Amino acid sequence: MKTNFIYPAFFIFFISINLLAQNDTVLKERYTAHNKGKFTISWGGNREVFSHSDIHFVGSDYNFLVQNATAHDKPKGWHVDYITPGKMTIPQTNFKLGYFITDHYSVSIGLDHMKYVMTQNQTANVTGVIDGNPPFNGGYVNTPTLMTEDFLMFEHTDGLNYIYTEFGRQDDISHWFGIKNTDKFQVNINEGFGFGLLYPKTNTTLMGKERHDDFHVSGYGTSLKAGINLTIFKYFTIEGDLKGGYINMPDIRTTKSTTDHASQEFFFGETIISFGGTFRI
Repeated sequence: MKTNFIYPAFFIFFISINLLAQNDTVLKERYTAHNKGKFTISWGGNREVFSHSDIHFVGSDYNFLVQNATAHDKPKGWHVDYITPGKMTIPQTNFKLGYFITDHYSVSIGLDHMKYVMTQNQTANVTGVIDGNPPFNGGYVNTPTLMTEDFLMFEHTDGLNYIYTEFGRQDDISHWFGIKNTDKFQVNINEGFGFGLLYPKTNTTLMGKERHDDFHVSGYGTSLKAGINLTIFKYFTIEGDLKGGYINMPDIRTTKSTTDHASQEFFFGETIISFGGTFRI
């Protein structure tokens, strides 16, 4: 009789210990061990570089190409405007909201608010015809021309807005640095591919015509990025990225007249530092 009682009791005791051990493993599993189902959000700033670009200007009384134009960004530097409501578009900024569909892969939407300024007073070759806009009238064939403010001022400064969708991958490399408790500090590497629309607010003054500065969907872009993500105390992130891409804008508004427009294509590069968080709902 005692033997019949001991065996079931021992079996129940063994199952209980096993379940407690499994439950303890679940409880000890780190928040950072899995990403699937997490949301990410980040906000930061950037510096930019642009390749040379041919800019084609077309209107009812002109059709000309500015060749190999140089351009630069318009940095604000470290400034309170980055976090001041109503002033966040003054500096060059980056916003992104993402969701992990697996532990490694995510989809995101974002806005890179870049600023493109054609270098003023540069000399560029011009080819084409200008008529009805003295003193610039005439035929141009690779003619070196000074880009004065009277002739041409051309900027996407509010801004060169790249609105994109990105497909990315993230890998935890904390073990490379001997980090065991990733819930306190985690090191990740990121890669991503993006594509989207260009929605610039182009500030143009062209041959004395009325200044134009309105938002307009002007083209499309693609991008690649790679970076390092530091996750601190499970929820807070600091990320540094290198990003490069291609922009093609065949329909840029240049004056108040809808018959006037410009087109250009170029490559861009960004260095980005952003701050954010990761969370589950």
